[in-house]
Amino acid sequence: MEPAEDDDELRAADGRVPGRRGRATRQKLLEQTAEMMGTTSFRELKVVDIARGAGTSPATFYQYFPDVEAAILVLAEEMTHEGVAVSELARDGSWKGKAGYDTATEVVDEFMRFWETYRSLLRGRPRDARG
Repeated sequence: MEPAEDDDELRAADGRVPGRRGRATRQKLLEQTAEMMGTTSFRELKVVDIARGAGTSPATFYQYFPDVEAAILVLAEEMTHEGVAVSELARDGSWKGKAGYDTATEVVDEFMRFWETYRSLLRGRPRDARG
């Protein structure tokens, strides 16, 4: 069983802690939110569109998140945890000689992976928007 604090973070609007299927549905909603942020400004994201894209209903969305902003905040929190891992890699790596080159390459590779994963959150607007 996962720690109780994780259960509190996942607690549905009605107070229940979702089981395996509920967690999978919640994750699908988060993934759909992140995907849509790649093409839609976060200000234009709608619950109905996220739910439809995830193959569920707006009522189901509201079981897990009070609004779109709450889902985006969950994604942002996940992003910060991975960002810490990238910074720890830079902080803890060796920076002398060949090992320094290897550390630099690893940091850049991890940052690029991080950027690609969280591009839409970091930009907060569609990829093709200009200005």
